[in-house]
Amino acid sequence: MATLAVEDTRSIYYEHYRGAGAVPVVLIHGWGMSARVWDYVIPDLLEAGHDVVVFDDRGCGRSDKDFEDVSVDAIGSDVVALVDHLGFSAVVVNGWSHGGGVATDAGIKLGDRLAGLVLTGGATPRFTQSPDWPHGNTTEGLEELLTALRDDRITFFEGLVQSVCHVDVGKPVLDWMWRIFTETAPSADESLRDLGRIDQRSDLAKLEAPTLILAGRHDGFVSIEQAREQANLFPKTEIVEFDTGHAPFIEARPAYRSALLAFLGRIG
Repeated sequence: MATLAVEDTRSIYYEHYRGAGAVPVVLIHGWGMSARVWDYVIPDLLEAGHDVVVFDDRGCGRSDKDFEDVSVDAIGSDVVALVDHLGFSAVVVNGWSHGGGVATDAGIKLGDRLAGLVLTGGATPRFTQSPDWPHGNTTEGLEELLTALRDDRITFFEGLVQSVCHVDVGKPVLDWMWRIFTETAPSADESLRDLGRIDQRSDLAKLEAPTLILAGRHDGFVSIEQAREQANLFPKTEIVEFDTGHAPFIEARPAYRSALLAFLGRIG
């Protein structure tokens, strides 16, 4: 089991699958999930020759649960630490949901080592509304959500799972996602609260690498309108839309695979 110490003696769990020379890809899961959610994507990337790195966020999956700092900034720094540890000179970072905010943060920190950024229903540049950003939840709504999560965690996760997909993916997949959620420690809740605080808009111009936005037209967490607005904010962007909810890599795997590999093929 591979781990990397990132906060004193506390470590994150990661997996490194070696490819055949194509640009490495780091996959960042959504809030409350784990590296396992990318099992639908890892085989396709390996078949195309890419090194693949997945990891469990602080407080999630097999990573330590008692981190003091679970902010987006801290997890973004963990991505950079993994890239450094594995000796990659260039990587593509793909973030799903909350992982989109993390991926954006990590991409900024990686600088010219970022070969490409992929946002899969990515929650960036903001997760909550402001006077000049009408997308996402309200701050009050997010706090109500976190209260519900605290009061009845397991039932909350069951409801959350039911909201992820627009396409009927079947009960076994939903049960699988629920089990992943239940491995998340209460300490990770603060990471979701932190996502509601950040505003990455002023930093997006620093991202010179090409960006691919993979968005579901029926996404109930990061709306298609927000995804389309993202396409106007990143310097070099393309967007591919799917007739899915929040998890196009599960709901429309062949189409998602085609769009992702085409983007990676153009990078090299």
